[in-house]
Formats: sequence, structure tokens, C-alpha cells
Amino acid sequence: MSSYEKVSLSEINQSIDTPNNNRFWQNLRAFLGPGALVAVGYMDPGNWITSVVGGASYKYSLLFVILISSLIAMQLQQMAGKLGIVTKMDLAQATAYHSPKWLRYSLWVILELALMATDLAEVLGSAIALNLLFKIPIMVAILLTILDVFLLLLMMKFGFKKIEAIVTTLILTILVIFTYLVTLSHPSIQGIFGGYLPTSTLFESPAPGHESQLTLALGIVGATVMPHNLYLHSSLSQTRKVNHKDKNDIRKGVRFMTWDSNLQLSLAFVVNSLLLILGAALFFGHASDISAFSQMYNALKDSTIAGAIASSTLSTLFALALLASGQNSTITGTLTGQIVMEGFLHMKLPQWIIRLGTRLFALLPVMIVAVLFGHQETTLDQLLVYSQVFLSIALPFSIFPLIYLTSKKSLMGEFANAKWNTILGYVVAIILTILNIKLLFDIF
Repeated sequence: MSSYEKVSLSEINQSIDTPNNNRFWQNLRAFLGPGALVAVGYMDPGNWITSVVGGASYKYSLLFVILISSLIAMQLQQMAGKLGIVTKMDLAQATAYHSPKWLRYSLWVILELALMATDLAEVLGSAIALNLLFKIPIMVAILLTILDVFLLLLMMKFGFKKIEAIVTTLILTILVIFTYLVTLSHPSIQGIFGGYLPTSTLFESPAPGHESQLTLALGIVGATVMPHNLYLHSSLSQTRKVNHKDKNDIRKGVRFMTWDSNLQLSLAFVVNSLLLILGAALFFGHASDISAFSQMYNALKDSTIAGAIASSTLSTLFALALLASGQNSTITGTLTGQIVMEGFLHMKLPQWIIRLGTRLFALLPVMIVAVLFGHQETTLDQLLVYSQVFLSIALPFSIFPLIYLTSKKSLMGEFANAKWNTILGYVVAIILTILNIKLLFDIF
């Protein structure tokens, strides 16, 4: 097994104690946390429109796609977390260390574009939520998200466990709000269970005025499986103290990291399912009326769309959930920006400069569009759609190195992927690449 001379996210690396025993619940409690920050990326504002519109267009039939996406996420995130624990390197460090200089810088550029695309959804979600709740102008709201960087720095002073607790609380807030909204909408239980089964209608011609099921399915996959989560998890899995001289302790760390990851991603699966179920139960037949966040907000208080349950309270709850999702995502996005920049460029600047620099770099396209188009949220939402293109392009450049690195016995030792897992990983990566290429053609 290899290790790297620099630690990832040095201020929190190996900062959280773990029990020196094999008691399951005690160890699980100690290792719970990093998975929550990873799960945030699987339920960020970028997922909302594709999932809700998918339900509004084709009822429950795309729930199967959310299920498959979640299973893929569990496989890839387990590999990423294991890489961090076993090698003491995050994915950015490991990729840079094992790549020639030209490839290292090329991958860094691609990933910075992906982080900008990821930040678009996070920033726009928060900004639009602030605009809906407090009537703050979009441009001002976007600039306010810069303060998240300093908020994150402040929270770091109180320990990383506090950040994990805040993120988990916001996730539970989102879960409770959408459970309540879905309960009020009285969905079809039979339709929900049937939706998790594959159907050939995925390849049928679209209904007039609707995106095809395949296009929406690709959009859901593209918005769900995102590259930045792989880098984030490979770093955050190292926040727990593991004795690297003891293989049993490494094995325990990998085991409980997997439990944490799968449990938290299961929550993300539930939230994404609720989004699609809400679209199916409440907005079916009104897909064109909910293609933007503000339209969803207004639809929830419009009785001609949401029916008898429509109220301003529901709209406010929706906006609060959007704000919680956006705030969660900005925390993880800022951390990932630091991981990628330090890992690929070996930067030795103060943490606040790195975080502020990556945040401003990611905000640049959002601010340009906001200046040019002002309050035209439809344009901002269109920018959100095109941001998924960058994520689609960047995804293979993250997945293939991850599978390759975690399957190398010279790097991972006995913790290298099982042969079946490596083969399955490459099959998934190839299929995702093909689907994402198809998505590019559909968009353009």
C-alpha cells in the first residue's frame, strides 16, 4: 500500500477519535458523518427539476432510474472512501501522483469546469430560495453565497463533527418537508412500487410537448452521479482516526465507512424518490408549468395546479427545503474545491485564500449570467441544464481513474477491488459514458 507525503484537508485529517473495540453500534456512531456530506451532492438543487419534471411528465415510471442511480452511487462512493482510508490519499492526490504532468493538469482543468458546473446548481438553488423567501434580488443573493466560505471557516474552528451535525440536520429538514408534501398529495402506492420496476416505455417516443423518458432518465443519472462527490468522499473518509500499522483497524475503517456511505445514500435515494413522487402525484399533466424553481414555488399555492391542498405554506416549505439543500451543497462544494486544487496543484496557500479563490472562480459564470439577464430565472434555469453537460463530460475522467486505482494491488494491497467489482465498475463507467454522450446529443 502507498501513502502520500501531504495529508488531505490537513486541518481535519484524522481529527475524530474512533473506539478501540469491535462493538458495532459504538463504531457506527463514530464513523457516521462523512456519508452525510457526500449524500448532499445526490440531493442538491440540480436534481430537483429533473426529478419533479420526470414525475410530472411520466408519473412513477422513472423511479427505476433513481433506484439504479443510487445503487451505482453506492458502489462508486465505497471505492472512493476506501481509497482514502487505505492509501491516505484523496482521489485528486492519487490521480495526480500516478499521472504524467500533462495528464495531471488536463484533468485538473476538466475537474475545475465540473466544479463550476456543480456550483451553479448549489448557488442558484440558494439564491433563488432567498429571492422567493425574502425578495432579495438574485444578484445580491448570489453574492451572499460567498459568505458561506467564511461561515465554513468559522464552523471548522468548532470541529468537523459540528459541520456533520449541521449538514445532517439540514438533510433531515429536507426529508421531513418532502415527506409532508408527498403525504398531502396522496400518491398511488401501487404506482410507486410499480415505478421501481424496469419498463420498456423508457424508449418510446415522447408525448407531445414533453421531453422523452430517455432524455429525462439521462438527466436524472447525470444530476445524481456527479464527479465531485468521489473526491470529497476520498478525503472525508480520512477524518476518522485509523491505525495504518494494523490491517484489522484499516479493515474496520473500510467496513464502517461503507455502512455510513450506504445509509446516507439511502436517505438521498428516499429524497430523490419523494421529489419524483411529488411531481407525479401533484403536478402530472403540468410539466411545462414547473420547469423552474419559481414555477414550482408558485404552483404549490395555485389550486388550478396543486388542487385543494394548494397554499402559501406549502410554497414556503418548498423554498425552505431548497435553501437547506443549497446551503448544504455550498459547504461540500467549497471543501471539494479545496481538495481538487490542493491535490492537483500542491498549493501551499492559507486555507481561507484557497476556499475563497475556488468559490469566486466557481461563481464567475453565475454572476456573468445574472448581470446580463437580471431576474430572468428561466435563463438561469437554462444555465443549470447546460451545467449538467460539464458534469457529463467530466464524469468518465473521475470514474475510470477511481476504478483503476482501487483495483491496483500494488496500491491497495489486500483491499483492492474484487475482480467482479472491478468488472462491474468498468461496465457501469462505460454505460454512463455512453448515456452521457447521448445526453449531449439530446441537449444540442
